[in-house]
Formats: sequence, C-alpha cells, structure tokens
Amino acid sequence: MMTIKSLMRTVAAIVLLAPLFSGAAFAAEDEDGPRKPPEARTSGTLGPQVMRAISEIQEMMSPEDETDEPDLEGAKLALDELYERRYERMNDFEKSTTLSFYTNYYLTTENYVEALRIFEQILTIETLRADTRLRTLRSLGQLYAAEENWRNSIRYYSEWRELSENEDDVVFRGLSYAHYQLEEYSDALPYWLSYMDVKMGKGEELERDDYAYLNGLYFTLEDFESALDLTKTMIVKFDDKTDWQNLSAIYATLEDEPRRVQSLNLYYLKGFMDDQTRFLNLGQSLAGIDSPYTGAKIIAEGLDGGIIEAEVDNMITYTQMLLIANELEDAVEPARKAAELDETGNASDTLGYLHYIMNNYEEAAEAFQTALDKGELKDRSDTYLFLARALLEMKRFDDAREAASSASEAGDERSSKTAQDFMRLVDSRKSYYATIAARKEDAIDFYRGYPPIQ
Repeated sequence: MMTIKSLMRTVAAIVLLAPLFSGAAFAAEDEDGPRKPPEARTSGTLGPQVMRAISEIQEMMSPEDETDEPDLEGAKLALDELYERRYERMNDFEKSTTLSFYTNYYLTTENYVEALRIFEQILTIETLRADTRLRTLRSLGQLYAAEENWRNSIRYYSEWRELSENEDDVVFRGLSYAHYQLEEYSDALPYWLSYMDVKMGKGEELERDDYAYLNGLYFTLEDFESALDLTKTMIVKFDDKTDWQNLSAIYATLEDEPRRVQSLNLYYLKGFMDDQTRFLNLGQSLAGIDSPYTGAKIIAEGLDGGIIEAEVDNMITYTQMLLIANELEDAVEPARKAAELDETGNASDTLGYLHYIMNNYEEAAEAFQTALDKGELKDRSDTYLFLARALLEMKRFDDAREAASSASEAGDERSSKTAQDFMRLVDSRKSYYATIAARKEDAIDFYRGYPPIQ
C-alpha cells in the first residue's frame, strides 16, 4: 500500500487548478486597460482583485524560478487576508479557488486535519463544479485513510462512486483497504478484485503486492481453493520463495499430503530453503511417503550447512531417519553425538537400541547402562529389558536376570509380566547352556584316550 507521504503527494496532485488561469476563468485586462467587472458576477469567473491576490499567492507557493524557495508563511498570510476581506462576497468559483489554495498549503505543510476541514468546506459550496466535487471527495477518501478514519474514508469514496460516471482504481483500492482495516474482509474482497480489473483494463501491470494482498484476503476468508489457484499464478509470474512456501501451506490445509511434500521438495530443489524448520519438515515428510533415505540426506545437508542446529532433538531425528532407511552404520555417529549431548538417558537408550539391532551386544549393554545411570527415561522398564536382552546374548545370565527383575519392578502391569516372562527365558537359557556344558564334559570323559602301550 502507499505510504502516507506518497498518498499526500497524490492528493496534492489531484487538487489541480488547471482552469484557474485560462482565458475564460477570470476577467482579463486588455490593451485599453482593465475591463469593468460584470454587473452580475457568475459562479465561474474570478474577479480582478481575487485574481491578483491568487496570482501572488501562487507565486509565493510555487515560484517560477525553481531556484527560489517557496514562501509558505507569506502565502498563508495572504490567503488569510484574502479570506477575511472578501470570502463572504466571493462567488462560488472564487470560493472554491481560494479554498483549494488552502488545501494545497495544508497538504504541503502536512497539516492533514486542517486540510480535511477545508476539503469538507469546499463541499458546502452550492454550485461547485462537478469535476471539483469529484476531486474533493476522492481527496477526502484518501486523507481520512491516512488519518486511519476508515468509516469516513469509505463514506467519501462511496459518494465519489455515486457521482462519477467512471470507475477509478485508487477508489477501489481505498475502499478495499478501509474495509480490511475494519476487519470487514468479505466487503474488502470485491473492491480489490475491481481494483485489479480496472488496472489491467488500463493496460497497467499489477505488482506482486497486489496479488499478495488478494491472497491474504483469501486466506483470511478461508477460501483456500481460490488461494491455491492464485498462488499458482503468482509462482508462474514471480517465482517468489514466499509463494512456494504458501503453496505447501495451502496443500497442508487442504490435507493433500503428497502435493504438500512435492511442493516443499520443489522449494528445496530451487534453493529457497534456508531455515531449520522446513529442512526438518521436508526430511521427516519424505520418510512419511516411503523416501526415508532422501529425507535423511536432506537433514544431513541442513546439518552440514549449519542450517540445522546439531542439538539433541535434531540429532535424534537424523538418527531415526537413518534407522527407518535401514542405514544402520551411518546412524551410529549421530546417535553417539546425541547421547553425548543429552543430559537425560533417552539418547543413550536410542544408541543402545541401534547397537543391539546391529548385534553389537557389548556396546549395546554399555549404552543401556549409561542411559539408566543418567535417568529421566521415557520408559525405564523398557531400557532394563533391552539391557537384559543384550546381556543374555553375551551369556551373562545372572546379570541378565537381574536386569529383567529391575524391568519388572519399574514397569506397569503389562511391562512387569513381559519382564517376568523374560526372566523365565533367562533361566531356561541358563539351564540349557548348563546342560550343554555338562554333556560336553561327559563326552570329553567318554572319549578320553587310553594310555599308550608300554
């Protein structure tokens, strides 16, 4: 949207007095001296006295020599003197001309409150020219918007539309923006669409901000189908990273997960991705559509580039991605890093599980024990049980039974039953290996060789 200063420049530009110095606008002087003022003064001419005063004021406000500084104070004094001496006796055209110079003065000095007062005074002139009335209404709409008086801005813009034979993009834009500020989004939308239509009808290019404002209205009104179509158009026209972000967000809102991930992946491939959240989001989303290895590679790129912080949760996420992708060897290093960083035992528990499924039972048992020593585990019983399993694989039966017993004590009823079942398994496995060992000894004795014949 326009800044206040640019808005004021626009208002000042439309308060033009182009007819002011045309031959028909005032009683001119000819070679034989000044003409006599007409007996009946009409509403469309300037008398000689008013003309001379206005000419002097014009010169003070806008000197012909561009190197001269405007004399705004002098212009204001001259305006006040003219107003006090003659205003009540002026015809309507003289009044509107004088008041128009006041508005130019107040706009130049950025006294918008007084400018509004004068513009509204202009509207009280009975025989005000139609083009002047339209310019005044339009200016009031703009000025009240600058003052954030949205109701009055809407009022004067609407009056302009009632009187004007043509439509105007500035008016449509002002109406939409005023309704938006009042949170009347349904009213703001058609005015903005009309604004865009008028601009395009004049052959003017619409800026990305024009489309973005419309998209904001669609989002606010939860018209996501329209937002989707518009966002696609914006991507084609501008290829802006924000629009790619919005595209994936819209697909998420519409619960179209494949297209959400696809658009986010395109965002990444175009080199727009530069924040941790989206790197992690894309990586995990790819795992959700059966591409965990690709997702893990994207997270690795984020870590290597310093975009993703190498902190506990992110390292655990990376580890889990590699586990899902069955890249177990690659998962060891990030799992170890997470275990070093984590003040709780949960990351060490993950490292222990990784070693366990890789049949590295000694490393697994060490990691599980570290996890138990650190504490604050999400499921202490489960960690004890996996420790018992690793110890069992190393045939440390007594230690395994002790760990299983601790799992039974630490867990709920279901976990306790599982641990007790495992204790029986440990006892059974211990008995089995004891039997095998005894039989082996018996076999050794049975097949012991006879002493050699002397």
